[in-house]
Amino acid sequence: MKRAILDALLTARAAKQPAVLLTALDGGDQALLADGVAPLGDLPLDDDLRAAAKRSRRTDRGITAETAAGPVFVQPFNPPLRLIVIGAVHIAQALVPMATLTGYDVTVVDPRRAFASDERFPAVAVQSDWPDDALAALAPDRRTAIVTLTHDPKLDDPALDTALRSDAFYIAALGSRKTHAARMGRLERLGHSADALARVHGPAGLAIGALSPAEIAVSIMAQMTQVLRHAE
Repeated sequence: MKRAILDALLTARAAKQPAVLLTALDGGDQALLADGVAPLGDLPLDDDLRAAAKRSRRTDRGITAETAAGPVFVQPFNPPLRLIVIGAVHIAQALVPMATLTGYDVTVVDPRRAFASDERFPAVAVQSDWPDDALAALAPDRRTAIVTLTHDPKLDDPALDTALRSDAFYIAALGSRKTHAARMGRLERLGHSADALARVHGPAGLAIGALSPAEIAVSIMAQMTQVLRHAE
């Protein structure tokens, strides 16, 4: 690997920016695709290789792409997946271990310390900051999901307002359709456009008829996975 490619890859990883390394298996020529910078390397990139890089990044898996010049190994270097849960409620107690098992680094945010205790959420980062302050410090990126669960506009609205100004790949809010419509009206008055508001999945989760906290957590986890794996 040439030094310029290695330096660019290390820079991307330090900045938690996704990158894809492509290596020709015949000859060893390489190219690096990273967000915000021009492609680096000696390996020519056509539309098929760019599509393979996008597919590899989306699936978190290395793949071998066949080209006219021979096979090319495509290896993604994605930042870690993160889930930020607003509201240390019963559904969060079911959702957090599911997300952890799925590979997410989970943070629970709730200024109500009676809910956000280490006993209720062992081995998980718990923050008691106000949601918008916590999100500002956590700096959600394109590998971050944000779910609000409190049903309390004083907590959910600041979190969603901040989330919509981030690159989070998944934003969801618990509540009925009536509650969600009122929530969207409040966020619109905060200056968010219709396109921005369309990013909020509400009610959170796939419509599978979930009733219990665990079932609702399953529906949220499924929707989060769907968005992650099928988003361009």
